[in-house]
Amino acid sequence: MTLAEERLKVLQMVKDGKISAEDAAELLAALDVAAERKANPPAAPIPPYAGDRRNRWLRVRVTDTDTGKVRVNVRLPTSMIKAGMKMGMRFAPEVDGMDMSQLTAYIESGEVGQIVDVYDEQDGEHVEVFIE
Repeated sequence: MTLAEERLKVLQMVKDGKISAEDAAELLAALDVAAERKANPPAAPIPPYAGDRRNRWLRVRVTDTDTGKVRVNVRLPTSMIKAGMKMGMRFAPEVDGMDMSQLTAYIESGEVGQIVDVYDEQDGEHVEVFIE
């Protein structure tokens, strides 16, 4: 049914006493809005920028507090975090049982910067974890 036919139908309903003039005005306005949307559909929403998620890194740096020499400096794409944690659990039992949901939520929030800064006096290590 064309817009003109729909308008005539609304006016006929007023004439027949089926709807009031106020109701007809609302229906005609709604028809105008629908016709406008059909003529000018809204642009597709712009998806959120995913580049920063793909190009972000988790960096782990372990420094010897006595010598200042970096023992470990590892960069892992954030998309590989789960696999990295599984590997880490094999070599560092203290990582086993860590709540991954907190780390995942932080990464997905888009934040960047240092997330862990720990001095291990017993082993003489300074451990830092960053999202870059």
